[in-house]
Amino acid sequence: MNKENAIEAARCLLDIKAVKLSPEKPFTWASGRKSPIYCDNRLTLSYPKIRTFIKEQFVCLVKEICENADVIAGVATGGIAQGVLVAQELNKPYVYVRPEAKSHGMKNQIEGELHAGQSVVVIEDLISTGKSSLLAVDALRDAGAEVKGMAAIFTYELEVAKQNFLTKQVALKTITNYTTLIEAAIQENYVSQANMQSLHQWRENPEKWSDDRM
Repeated sequence: MNKENAIEAARCLLDIKAVKLSPEKPFTWASGRKSPIYCDNRLTLSYPKIRTFIKEQFVCLVKEICENADVIAGVATGGIAQGVLVAQELNKPYVYVRPEAKSHGMKNQIEGELHAGQSVVVIEDLISTGKSSLLAVDALRDAGAEVKGMAAIFTYELEVAKQNFLTKQVALKTITNYTTLIEAAIQENYVSQANMQSLHQWRENPEKWSDDRM
């Protein structure tokens, strides 16, 4: 991860409110857990300059992971559009992976043409625990693909995600991350120094942080 570009990406996410920080009034995730951060990287698609910047960073990460990959794969839903942009820039075939197979029609989980033995780099927008992202890796491997690694816009850097990626033996590279985001947020006065401790405590133990605020 290029530090200068990671800081710039973090600033972009904060500027357009793709990432929101609110330690004092936490967000409630779909799991019911409380969190001081909410992330919706799909907003980057609405800003041409930021969209292009993110695409360029993805292209660099893909080349680091496997410059000669046969196929780019996006993870539904957040990684679909990002993956298309990357595949188009690299002039490579593209597929996307659903969370599960459709219950009708061809009952596909992988949409697009993929052949056994092809090397794949996976594109994702956000890594939290990594569980849903790695389900896409499982589907690609079940189809006979050789997954070279995954690139994402942002990771919360949770320990559970680190362990999940290690277990699945998947290399992960991200454009920016939680640590860099907090650094940028302090620089740009998005959060106060007083809230820094709370933000770091959440990453170290999100379950306890949430339970303390339930």
